[in-house]
Amino acid sequence: MKKNRSPLYVTTLIAGAFFMENLDGTIIATALPQIAHSFHATAVSLNIGMTAYLITLAVFIPVSGWAADRLGSRSVFAAAIAVFTFASLLCGLCHNLTQFTLARVLQGIGGAMMVPVGRLIVLRNTPKENLTQAINYITWPGLTALVLGPPLGGFITTYASWHWIFFLNLPLGVIALVLAFLLIENVRTEEKHPFDWLTFLLAGFASTGTVYAMEKLSAEGVRWQSPAILLALSLLSGVLAFVVARRNPTTSLIDLESLKLKTYALSVYGASAFRIAVSVLPFLLPLMFQIAFGLNAFQSGIYLLALFAGDLSMKAFVVQVLRRFGFRRTLIVNGVVTSLSMALCATLSPTTPGIVILAIRFVHGSLRSLEFTCMTTLAYTEIPSSRMRRANGFLSAVMQLSIGTGVAVGAITLRLVAHANGHSAATPHLHDFHLAILFMAILALGPVLNSLSLPADAGATTSGHRQPELEVNPA
Repeated sequence: MKKNRSPLYVTTLIAGAFFMENLDGTIIATALPQIAHSFHATAVSLNIGMTAYLITLAVFIPVSGWAADRLGSRSVFAAAIAVFTFASLLCGLCHNLTQFTLARVLQGIGGAMMVPVGRLIVLRNTPKENLTQAINYITWPGLTALVLGPPLGGFITTYASWHWIFFLNLPLGVIALVLAFLLIENVRTEEKHPFDWLTFLLAGFASTGTVYAMEKLSAEGVRWQSPAILLALSLLSGVLAFVVARRNPTTSLIDLESLKLKTYALSVYGASAFRIAVSVLPFLLPLMFQIAFGLNAFQSGIYLLALFAGDLSMKAFVVQVLRRFGFRRTLIVNGVVTSLSMALCATLSPTTPGIVILAIRFVHGSLRSLEFTCMTTLAYTEIPSSRMRRANGFLSAVMQLSIGTGVAVGAITLRLVAHANGHSAATPHLHDFHLAILFMAILALGPVLNSLSLPADAGATTSGHRQPELEVNPA
């Protein structure tokens, strides 16, 4: 970072980039019916616009760390902002679903370079004892965007046009691009290493092929044979990616060495289930409020604002909670309660008082915020600085893949439930939404199961939590 600039400025810029990138992942949620009407498609089928964006993020994130080392962090970060902004313009100019999907893919490539490089800049310049505060600071804008996106998208769609959802990024992108050149030093690493193209191609095909196959398998009027073959080939490609990684553990994109640490592995395995489950709600709830409750896009988005308030309210207490209870106990207890708060969403109906809906969303927002921060921070507590780039790149890809998969899983679950109940998935019923949400609540227990094997003092250096010393009885 430039010495004449406060690190706070750079961290704020990166947090703002996280906000812009995550905002585009969910801002179209409440606009799906209107965009679908414009493209002459069904609202549920428009989830491909969200999925294509999020999966592209996951696939191309591994390239970002390697590119930053070779070209410099500022060069990659600025180029990513430029690509992201240009793709936003293209999204707003689209006239059909094919154009829209391709534009979202290009936007995802920009986001894939922007977010992990920004996080890496912060991680490299933050001591372990300040890691919780730093992660907390750059995480909450992203979580805020996930919640602010639906109501903002609903407002723009209801009172203007869905095209302005993407045009909104143009002034933000220009401002971020200028600040990137002013605030970030173009740091390159001395060490030069080849890029693991084989693992990248195998893992990329596994990710995109799996999601695409799942989409086709759940669609109406599609023969299952071809998607099933593609799914099998995608899973095989994923297995081969791990085989290749084991042959070259020191240079592979898959950080097998960090996965040996329980604190890091939790954020890859159990946390992925949690991210999938939680990322489904911003997709399912706006659809439920509009299709089953009969609300307009703006009204349905307003209910999700309570999540934003919950996210912000918890940020002031994360450090104190971790210092008092530690990572293990917090992840277990809070994980169970978070799952229960999701299950409560399956009790909502058009007759539920608005204040009750807002209260449930607020509680869930605060609980999921705490769980997100705990999982992300814990992942880096035992990672040495020399391995931070690889660990951050791999985890960033896993995080985005799980979030992107979440949207697809939500759409697939809703379709399967509708078919099981004997009606078309194009017009899901309230009961369909309830069952899909309950399934997500069970899936959200992933980090709870993983945390049971953690030592009681896991991440104590970062959390500041100290176990009470046991009295030693004399022999």
